[in-house]
Amino acid sequence: MRSYRELFRTPEYTPFFLSFATQNAALTISGLSLATLVYRATDSPLLSAVSMFGPQLAQMIGATFFLSGADRLPPRATLTGINTAFAGCTALLALPGLPIGAVFAVVFLQGLIASLGGGVSGGLLNEILPKKGFVLGRSVFNMASGLMQVTGFATGGALLALLSPRACLLLSAGLYVTTALLLRLGLSARPPRTAGRPSVAATWRTNALLWSARPRRLAFLGMWVPNGLIVGCESLYVPYDSGSAGTLFASAALGMFVGDLTLGRFVPPALRRRLDIPLRLLLAAPYLFFALRPGLPWAAIAVCVGSVGYGASLVLQERLMELTPDELAGHALGLRSAGMLTMQGVGAALAGTAAQLTSPATAMTLMATASAAVTGVLAVGARQDRLLTVSAGAS
Repeated sequence: MRSYRELFRTPEYTPFFLSFATQNAALTISGLSLATLVYRATDSPLLSAVSMFGPQLAQMIGATFFLSGADRLPPRATLTGINTAFAGCTALLALPGLPIGAVFAVVFLQGLIASLGGGVSGGLLNEILPKKGFVLGRSVFNMASGLMQVTGFATGGALLALLSPRACLLLSAGLYVTTALLLRLGLSARPPRTAGRPSVAATWRTNALLWSARPRRLAFLGMWVPNGLIVGCESLYVPYDSGSAGTLFASAALGMFVGDLTLGRFVPPALRRRLDIPLRLLLAAPYLFFALRPGLPWAAIAVCVGSVGYGASLVLQERLMELTPDELAGHALGLRSAGMLTMQGVGAALAGTAAQLTSPATAMTLMATASAAVTGVLAVGARQDRLLTVSAGAS
């Protein structure tokens, strides 16, 4: 499968894609609205940031305890229920007079729910598309996610200028309801991919099984760590140059879009498999340029070029699916998503600490150096695996 026409003619892909885009719009608008509401109530930048990114930080906890449900629950009913729950939680956040403690309890609950949704969605996409169409289909989802973030933040900002944050939260709740309807009406009922009841014990057993194979470990780490460290660089755009931060974020989104488009649509599979390490190095290398404290447009060009390297995630997801039994695909993709988001939070915390002790430009350079070093170590590990495989085959 090499064309978008073939992709969108695949049964169920179009409604699934539309539900994904609508959910991302709801997530972006609600996050911006809630952060604004919390900041106005507390005058605390820290609480405002945590309210916006708190659900991401809770995802690893959810992945630790509940991720076995990704393959042990019927996907359509589960995704419909998740988005209905999101709608209820978002409407609850819009209640006047809701205590800040209750706000963060709801945010934490949303993160736990989201940790299951990523695995169910990833596993269902793997079922809807043929094996050869997974990368192209996933690249379209990634491009949609980036575009919805840009347009969602822009739309959310415009809405907040016209409406109150609570009204915007209610609008987001309506978008979640729309997502639930798209899923319920556009997808067919499928049985769970794996027999058995979801449980904490099952989650731990599957996590241990997925982590036990060295090639899968290298794939997970390759998707989590270099990516998270570079997101730490992105978290410093505002302190680096507050007047140009919007341009830098837009440049990063453009680079990610170009990378996903190119990898998913134009690069042959045989070549794509060899590009994960060069792409991960490309992700980090342009940020070394920030040691010179470049201004616009050079900083924007560096950010755009570097973000093309995020396409390495597509290569590694494809590899992960090749290394994972179909009945565990949802769990594996959910673990990938939860670990990636957690490492992004860790990367932002490390970058912020380094910037506090040095400067934003120095911190970005250090994070980029660390990202490239991790990629180098993982590349050595992957090469050793290949040599061992060749030796075993020869013997």
